[in-house]
Amino acid sequence: MIPLSQIAVLLAAAVLAVSLSRLLRLSSILGYVAAGLAIGPWGLNLVGDVGHLMRVSEFGIVLLLFVIGLELQPQRLWVMRRVVFGFGAAQVLACALLLGAAAWALGLAPIAAGVIGVGLSLSSTPLVLQLLAERGQLQTQYGRAAFGILLFQDLAVLPMLAILPRLAPGGQLAGHGTWWLALLKLLLVIAVVVVAAGRLLLRPALRIVARVQVSEVFTAAALLIVIGTALLASRVGLSASLGAFLAGVLLADSEFRHELEADLEPFKGLLLGLFFVSVGMAANLGLLRSEPLTLLAVTAGFLGVKVLAVTALARLAGQRPDAARRLGFTLPTGGEFAFVLFTLAARERLLDAATADLLILAVTLSMMLAPLLMIAYDAASARWLSPRAAPYDAIDVQDSPVIIAGFGRFGQIVARILRVKKVRFTALDSSQTHVDFVRRFGNKVYYGDASRLDLLRAAGAASAQVLVLAIDDVEASIRTAQLVREQFPRLRVLARARNRQHAFALMDAGVTAVIRETYASSLEMAGRVLETLGESRAEAREAVQTFRRHDEATLAAQYQVKDDEDKMRATTRESARQLQKLFEADQTRRDATHG
Repeated sequence: MIPLSQIAVLLAAAVLAVSLSRLLRLSSILGYVAAGLAIGPWGLNLVGDVGHLMRVSEFGIVLLLFVIGLELQPQRLWVMRRVVFGFGAAQVLACALLLGAAAWALGLAPIAAGVIGVGLSLSSTPLVLQLLAERGQLQTQYGRAAFGILLFQDLAVLPMLAILPRLAPGGQLAGHGTWWLALLKLLLVIAVVVVAAGRLLLRPALRIVARVQVSEVFTAAALLIVIGTALLASRVGLSASLGAFLAGVLLADSEFRHELEADLEPFKGLLLGLFFVSVGMAANLGLLRSEPLTLLAVTAGFLGVKVLAVTALARLAGQRPDAARRLGFTLPTGGEFAFVLFTLAARERLLDAATADLLILAVTLSMMLAPLLMIAYDAASARWLSPRAAPYDAIDVQDSPVIIAGFGRFGQIVARILRVKKVRFTALDSSQTHVDFVRRFGNKVYYGDASRLDLLRAAGAASAQVLVLAIDDVEASIRTAQLVREQFPRLRVLARARNRQHAFALMDAGVTAVIRETYASSLEMAGRVLETLGESRAEAREAVQTFRRHDEATLAAQYQVKDDEDKMRATTRESARQLQKLFEADQTRRDATHG
């Protein structure tokens, strides 16, 4: 049991260190590790029982993998099978062979070298996913590839932990029989016990709890599911985190997925933070004094090997050069499972204690360097690797009467109709990647930021008749509208708005023709619904037109009072009453006609 005073020290150190790291625009994980170093045995020595803290905080990894499982629906796992079981397996195998061969060349026994290669081939799932999430890069090409590789690594830990004791001198797996029978037993347990429990017990139990309608009871049920599946997995020889992950996958397509994730998020974040604090506290910094060169050489060596290996594999898998390099700098660090493997290997006398301590500190140091590696790559990429893009493309205007600013889905539909009608236009988009892509299909699109005066002049804004403002970014859209009003007052602007607030801002900028992007399609859908329910096409069309006229009048009225919240609410309520009266009058008139 950790004393309350030490819990206060942990929380205070975490708050201060993480706040400082975020102010310096560094990763929060770096702040947590720094807090651990400051209050640990090699710092101020304010917290004594590091082992107990690590055992408690490791539950954060269990929660993380459960939430990851919730996000990974079985269909999505099947779609990602090539990345997970192809790319992931290739990464672990290639890095394990290269790092194991290096350890063997340095004089370690073959089995010890193999254990080192496998342990260092793994990366930290919570660290990498947290870094990608902080940067908003989880949905990028390399972000998805990193997720698939990390998922395979978490799955691969199971056979590693099962085989390791057998490699020890005279060692056997728990129980009798050959290793493949033990592994088969574990797979059967996964298929029968965990899957059956998820399908037959978890969902019906959650439905019963949901009917109680007490939020804290549902939160307790969510924690019980995670703890119960983790304990069940541990009892049959699986890792607790893998059991929680499987439970999350089983509930990924249930109606409780979002509520479970929301309930567990605070616990996951806090416990993961404590885990990284404990990583910093457990680091044997004495080796920095006794063997600094060896430690730095081991750390730099395995980081360099993994960067090169992962980058090369990503290029072989068909990823773009920049995405491949970014993936290489995302996954080079060691992971928390390396602590488990090296500790177990030392206990089974496959590694001597000094080597295990050195490797664990090297992995810890690599985890501390992870955010800095990504920052360094971004800086180097921006300075040396990224092509020097011109501020905008050279534009062949040809007296185009129409300029389309923003060539996404909205702008492309406008362009296709203009092309069919043989109306010349000049299309602009601020994403060089997007421009390169749409040009492959014969579209004449130019790269540049339409909110720049020099680009608008080059695109012929002084002589054009219409500007179709279809930029995705709301702020850039408003800047462009303001610029056009000031510099090209004769140019008619037809603007796409993402929502009412965007529409109000465009109206402030002098745009009178504002089209809300999903408005027309929503009205069409409403008409189709009415027709499906039995109304005639004429009746459905009339209902939609009545709503449209009323909503456009309401938008104009709300624009006049948009800065007064009370008047906005009153306008909204009055609008709803008027619309109800309109439809009631329409229904009365229709009944009288049919009567």
